[in-house]
Amino acid sequence: MPTFPRAAGILLHPTSLPGRFGIGDLGLAAYRLIDFLSNSYQQLWQVLPLGPTGYGNSPYMCYSAMAGNPLLISPEQLQENGLLSQEDFANLPEFESDRVEYDRAIEIKIPLLRKACENFRNNASELQQQEFAGFCRAKGYWLDDYALFMALKDALEDKSWYDWEPEIARRQPEAMEKWRQQLDGEIFYQKFIQFEFFQQWSKLKRYANMHGIQIIGDIPIYVAHDSADVWANPEIFCLDEETGAAALMAGVPPDYFSATGQLWGNPVYNWEALQQQHFKWWVQRFEAMLDYVDIIRIDHFRGFESYWAVKEGETTAINGTWIEAPGVELFEAIAQQLGKLPVLAEDLGIITPEVEALRDRFEFPGMKILQFAYGSDAANPYLPFNYPRNCVVYTGTHDNDTSVGWFNTASDYEKQRLLLYMGCISPDGIHWDLIRLAFSTTANQAIIPLQDILGLGSEARMNVPSQAEGNWAWRYQPDVLTHELSDRLKLYTELYGRAPQVTHGG
Repeated sequence: MPTFPRAAGILLHPTSLPGRFGIGDLGLAAYRLIDFLSNSYQQLWQVLPLGPTGYGNSPYMCYSAMAGNPLLISPEQLQENGLLSQEDFANLPEFESDRVEYDRAIEIKIPLLRKACENFRNNASELQQQEFAGFCRAKGYWLDDYALFMALKDALEDKSWYDWEPEIARRQPEAMEKWRQQLDGEIFYQKFIQFEFFQQWSKLKRYANMHGIQIIGDIPIYVAHDSADVWANPEIFCLDEETGAAALMAGVPPDYFSATGQLWGNPVYNWEALQQQHFKWWVQRFEAMLDYVDIIRIDHFRGFESYWAVKEGETTAINGTWIEAPGVELFEAIAQQLGKLPVLAEDLGIITPEVEALRDRFEFPGMKILQFAYGSDAANPYLPFNYPRNCVVYTGTHDNDTSVGWFNTASDYEKQRLLLYMGCISPDGIHWDLIRLAFSTTANQAIIPLQDILGLGSEARMNVPSQAEGNWAWRYQPDVLTHELSDRLKLYTELYGRAPQVTHGG
C-alpha cells in the first residue's frame, strides 16, 4: 500500500473558521468542519503554519517554529474546563463575520487568556498541575527559551531581540538569570497558554483522526529573524556577530514575476554548524511538528538543495548567490531518528533536476497547481496528463486567487486553452469544473481550498504575496457548509476513486 493512498481533502487555516471572538479558533466550529469533511468522504485537512504571528499576521513569519498561536485557543473550551465563566463573555463586541479582525481579537482574547491563567494558577487540581508540569518538561527543549523570549518582548516594548541590551541579546548567563527571576509570572503565563493550545489542538487532532482525517501541517523552510529560534540558537544562522543582523538573507533571484527577485530578510542557515550538531535543531523541529500533525508540507523545498543568499545591506535580491545545501544528509539524519517521513514537498517555481532528484530520492510527493497549467504549451508540467502519481494536485494554494477570481482575470489565451482542454464550462461554475478536473487526475492526493468548494471570488483570497497588509483575514460564514454541498463533494470524491476504502475484517 502506498504511503499516500488516493484521497481528497481541503485547505483551510483555523483562523478562517467562524466564531464569536473575531478570529477562528479550536472550538465548536473546528469540530463541525471535521464532521463536514468526514460526511463528504474527505480524508485530509491542510492548515498553514500554526505558530504565534507578529506584525502583518503572516503564519509564515512566527515568533517560534515550534510554539502554537495563542489566538487559536478557544475561550469557550476554557470555560468548559472551569477556567472562565459565562460572565467573562458578557460584553463581547460584535465582530465582522467574514474577516478576521486581528487587533480587536487580540484586545478581547488576551485578557481572557490572562484571566484563565490566573484561575489556573490559583485553582488547578493536582492532576491539572501534574499535566502542566509534564508538558513543561516534555517541551522544555523549546518552551523554556520561547516563554522567556515572549516575556522579554513584552517587558521591552516589543523590540526585536537584536535591539535588546547586548547582555540579554547575547544570552549572557547572569542576564538570563536576572530576567528569569524578574519575569517569573509572565513566563508562567506564556507556558500556560502553550499548554492550553496543545491540549486543545491535540483533542481536535484526535477527533479528526477518529473520523479518518489526517492533518497536513506546514513547515516554512526559514524562520523569522525576530524569533525565539534565532535568539536561542544564533550559531546555526548566518548572523553578524556584532549586531545580530542577518549577515546572509534568504530570498529568490529575479524571475519572470519580479525583475528584482524577492528579498525575504530571514537569516539563512549556517549549514556547517548544523551538520556538526547532526542537524539536532531540525530533528527537534520535525519531532515537534509530528506531535500535532500527521503529514508535513515543506515550504520552499528547493532551498534544501541550494538556496539564494543575499548579503546584509542589500535592498533587493538581485545581488545574491546560489549556495549548495546538504539536503540529502539532513533528510537522512531526520529519517534515521524519526523513521520514514510523511512529507510533501512544495516544489513550485523554477525547479532544477538536482531539486527533483532530492525530492525523488526520498519519495516525497511534489505539488501541481491547475491555475498554472494553461499559460503555455503541452510540455507544461501542471497540465494533468503530465502528472506522476506521486504528487498532490491543488486548484490553487493560499498564495493564489480563488478559482473563480483567477478565471475572471485570466488572459484570453489561458481561458481558450482551458476551454479547449475541458470541452466546456458546466452550469455548476468554473470552480466545480476545476475541482472535478483535480479529482480526476492520477495524482494520489487532491486538495481544494474551501473557498473553491464554496465558489467564492477574489474577495475570499487568503494572501496576495506582494502585499504587506490585509492578508490572512478571510473567514467563512457559519451556515455555508450545507448538506447539499457535502453531498456534491461526496459524489465527486466517490466517482473519482478518492473515497475512504472500507476494510472488512477477516
